[in-house]
Order: sequence, then C-alpha cells, then structure tokens
Amino acid sequence: MANPPPIYIEAGKTYHVDTCKPLIKACKAGNVKLYALARGSYPGRRLGKTSLPGVSTIGYWDAVGKQDWGLEYHRNEGIELTFLETGRIPILVENQTYLLEPGDLTITRPWQPHKVGTPHISASRLHWIIIDVGVRRPNQEWKWPKWLVLIQSDIKVLTTMLRHNEQPVWRDVNNEIRHCFKQIAKAVAENHNRNNISRITVFLNELLLLLLEMLRQRGISLNPSLSSSRRSVELFMNELCGSLDNLSHPWSIVNMAEHCGLGVTSFIQYCKQLTNMTPTQFLNQSRVDASVKLLIEKPEMSITDIALTCGFSSSQYFATVFRRYRGCCPKRLRLKN
Repeated sequence: MANPPPIYIEAGKTYHVDTCKPLIKACKAGNVKLYALARGSYPGRRLGKTSLPGVSTIGYWDAVGKQDWGLEYHRNEGIELTFLETGRIPILVENQTYLLEPGDLTITRPWQPHKVGTPHISASRLHWIIIDVGVRRPNQEWKWPKWLVLIQSDIKVLTTMLRHNEQPVWRDVNNEIRHCFKQIAKAVAENHNRNNISRITVFLNELLLLLLEMLRQRGISLNPSLSSSRRSVELFMNELCGSLDNLSHPWSIVNMAEHCGLGVTSFIQYCKQLTNMTPTQFLNQSRVDASVKLLIEKPEMSITDIALTCGFSSSQYFATVFRRYRGCCPKRLRLKN
C-alpha cells in the first residue's frame, strides 16, 4: 500500500512524516475501508510522477463500529485539510483537544503537531487532502502546485489567510464544501488507470476557491507574526528542548540558523531576544536540564550514557558544563536525590 517512509532532512533536522501504520493495520483487519491516492509513505494507490504534483495524499476512510486505533502525534509534509462527513472524532492540535462533529473542517500546517483519536477514533467517515507547498517552517515562502488555476491575487490572499491564522477547526462548513469533498471522494474511489485525475484536479481547484470564500466570509483575524522569522526560531527552540533526539544532534550555530532559514547573525539575535542566551548557552542549558531528569528518573543509566544521550560529546565535557549550570557534578546531584 505504501513505500518505505521518506525522511525529510533540513540542515541536520530530521522530520519523520506520518506513516499511518495504525490505519493500515485496521484496513488489513477489515475494520476500515480506505480509498486514497498517495505517494511516499502514505497508504493508498500510488500517484504517478506527473499526477497531481504536490499532493501527498487524497482520499477518505470509512470506519464502521468501535475502533481500537488512532493516529499518534505527527506532522505532515504539507498543509492538510480534513472534513468529517459522519461520526465524531476527538483530535488534539498542539495539545488542545477538539471534538469534531459532522460537517467540521480542519486545517493544519506542517509545523502543527496533531493527533487523531484519544487514543482511539470512533466510527466515522473522514476525508483528507495534504498538499505540499514547499514549507516546513512558518517563515518560508509557499509554492503552490502548477495545477492551481486561481488568479494570482486570490492565491496571494488564500496563502496569507492560511499563514496568518492557525485556527485548526472550522465548524459546520457550507453545503458547497461538503459536496466538493464528496465529489472528490467519488472520483478517488472510481479512479482506475488514472482516468479521473483531471476530474480530481478540477474539484481540488473548486475546493480551494470555496475555502478562500469561506475564510473571507467569516472575517478571520490575521496575525502577521505567525509567519515571522522570530516565530520560526521560537518553534525551533521549543522542539530542541522538548526532545532527546533533537538535543542529541551535533548542532552548530550555523546549522541551527540554516534550520530556521536564517543567517547566523539574525538567528543569534532572535535567540537572544527569546531566551536571553546565546544559542550555545541555550543548547547546553537544555541538555543539562534533560540530563537532570535522567539522572533522577533513570538510576540504571550510567553517567556516560546520559551524557551521550543528551548530546554531550564525552562524560568529561558533560561534567564541566553540568557543574557550570548546576554548581555540582552529575554524580553528586544523583546521590543527593
């Protein structure tokens, strides 16, 4: 159903895209019917190289009866639109919980972690589309696929609205949007030998136009700071101190700046504004904080293993930095606690 999961790497940072393994397992068990066209690690019939470029996956699932699976926190390779036709599904977006009702639409960007099911989904029919617009961070410029035929001024407004407003859930969308998702679903299910690609392309353009009209009609509030370079640095800092995998990466100031799409000088300035520390100081502080937790909670781990796990090159360097920030050596803190 899917190829091995690709990994997106940017300046030393690794992004694992959603592989939908629980969904695949549920399909094989006969608990869910899946109708999708996809590329990469997403499940479904394979899209050809020239078919719907930029579309990572498009389709729907039909889950009947009680389910024992959900999709854990993940990010997507592009902007994701989902539409719940029937049933109710709990979702989490950036640690905030929502209960999707029939007729609800969700919009998530590549940097917005989200989870479907808490922990399980319920009986439901959920539609989705993921379009890769070439961004992984808020401050990067969007590049829509060439099949999008909206005039440039409309594309610019749609992009601005999606960049400057990150409301994830939109309640009770209009009948035109509902009908468009259903038409896409029908075309996907009946797409044999790629005979419906043109039809799907037309429906996708209609859907994005309807989305633009809905956002205009609802008078959404826009916040330009959501696409700022400073916010990209802030998201990076949050990710850095929130994951041992991220902390253990051999970061340099250069590749941290590259990861945020910035020059070194600008990156250092934003880091200083947000943390009152240089990038190196913030990285060391985050690594020490993570090591304190392991020293207390993982007594079976050696100090050397903890040092390497938290990104220090050696136990000696770890002890030197640890003493600088904590005023004692790692061994003494462990004994004290």
